[in-house]
Order: sequence, then structure tokens, then C-alpha cells
Amino acid sequence: MSNSSTITALVHTLRHEAEGIISVELRPWGDTVFAPFEAGSHIDLHLPNGLVRSYSLLNSPSDQGRYVVGILRDRNSRGGSAFVHEQLRVGTQLNISPPRNNFALDPHASHNVLVAGGIGITPIYCMFRQLLALGKSAELVYCARSRKEAALLEELSGVDAKVLYHFNDEKNAVPDLAHYLAGQPSDTHFYCCGPTPMLDAFESTCESLGYPHAHIERFTAAELPPSEDAQDSYSVELKKSGKTLNIEPGLNLLDVLLEAGCDIEYSCREGVCGSCETRVLEGDIDHRDGVLTKAERAANTSMMVCVSGCKSRRMVLDL
Repeated sequence: MSNSSTITALVHTLRHEAEGIISVELRPWGDTVFAPFEAGSHIDLHLPNGLVRSYSLLNSPSDQGRYVVGILRDRNSRGGSAFVHEQLRVGTQLNISPPRNNFALDPHASHNVLVAGGIGITPIYCMFRQLLALGKSAELVYCARSRKEAALLEELSGVDAKVLYHFNDEKNAVPDLAHYLAGQPSDTHFYCCGPTPMLDAFESTCESLGYPHAHIERFTAAELPPSEDAQDSYSVELKKSGKTLNIEPGLNLLDVLLEAGCDIEYSCREGVCGSCETRVLEGDIDHRDGVLTKAERAANTSMMVCVSGCKSRRMVLDL
């Protein structure tokens, strides 16, 4: 893995936030300096058990010298969140990545509606507070299975802005997003972070209501099979190095690029963290990531090389 940009952090505080959710406050270790970040950003934690996991920052971008992430104990954990909840201790040193942002706020939006599902409140809370601090018009829709599984309720109770809550056990139903999102001006920007079914419902709801400015953040990989016209084999020209590589059936593009000596940052290998985004100069991309928006995919100018493929016989990358 390309670890050249990782820095060392200290686990300063572990705090119970809700049922199954803890927050982890990280501070610089030694002479490490934490880079500033924007609302919506996430960092990678390089855990002592060898796993790398991405988590959204929930604290204010105005904070200096600390990063705070909220982590749900995933019922289907593959070893990341389970390790954090069971074995991570105050005082532990961790390598972390600098913040990256695939979920940036549009500073020019006249109004903003933020939708959080469960642990998806972590980036949404940070973004909501940032918008209000900047004097922007914003409202929040916060959905969770139950009140006891909803983090940051106390913090939100003191916010001077419109907040709608939907707890499934109290409403005896999953949220009707059309009900919560209807009636907004068409130039409103909508943001959603939550489980995959909610993100899918959010996107389809915004589309049916005629809202063009819908933004999502996935924290689990979307399982997207290759397109019907995806090529099993294709050539990749590296513009800067002049190399040409052949991608044969069954081979992963990222692996081939790394074997060829390309210096590419990568982390999740699932198309959700955005670290391996690579500029595409020519070729028709078969997008299989959960980061790029529909508009960004249609632009055909960049791809996540860890999961995406090619629909043309040749591709040129800016490498």
C-alpha cells in the first residue's frame, strides 16, 4: 500500500455517543501537524490489525490539532469497526491519512437540505454546523432506527435551525423521503449520507422531485457489476511515462498499474474512499465506484482505478 502520506496520531479520547456508536478523538503525535480540513472530509485509519478503514470527520473545521470520527459497530463487521470497539485504547498510536473530501459543500447554494441516516450523521453534522457558522440557510433531516441509536442528539438540541427527526420505532415506518424533501426550491442543494438503501431512495426521490443538485456520500461499497459493454481486455497508455499496459481478463487495473511502478495512492480497494482517483485523457470508462456523481461519470474525465474498468479497447491515463 502507498503509505507515504500517512501521519502518526494518538488516540486521545474514546467516548460513548449512542448505542453501538463511539467517537474517537485523535491528536498529533510528537512533531506531527494535522492538516486543516473542510466539512464533509474523511480520514483513513490504519488499524493495528492491518486493516484500513475510512471514517468521516464530525468536529468543526475550525478545530486545530484534533480530528474526531464517529464509528458504528457494524453488525456485519469484517474486522474494522469490531476492532475499534473491542480493542482500541486511549494512548494507542495510529497511522492516519490526511483528510480527503468527496462530499464538499457548494458555497454558492441559496438553501441546503441535509439528510442523515444512522451513522451518516457524522459528516452531515459537521457540514450542518459549518453552514450555520457561515450564516447559510440550512435544515437537517435526521433518520435512525431509534432514538437510543442516534448520536449527537444533545449537540443538535442546541442548534438554532430547523431539524426534523424520524425514528423508525416511534413512527412505525421507514422514512418517506418524498414527504420530507418536497416543496423545496429547485436550486436547493441536497446532501445525504447513510446506508445504501437510503442513498438509493434519496437519489430517486430527488430525481422524481426535479432536484438537480443531489450529493451523496457512501460509507459502504456499492456492488456494481461490469457494464454489458465492458471490455474483458484492453490496453492502457500512460501518458507521462510512455508505457502501454495490457489489462487481461481477471486482472485488476490498480494491481497492474502498481506492478508497472506507478505511484498511486489507494486505500479501500472498494471504490468508496476516493484516494485512487486518476485522470483519464482518452477512453470510455466503466464506472463501478460509489464516489463520483452521475454528472462526474458522464464527464468521463476521471476514474477510481481500484474497481472501475473500460468500455473501449484503449484508454489513456494521466500517469
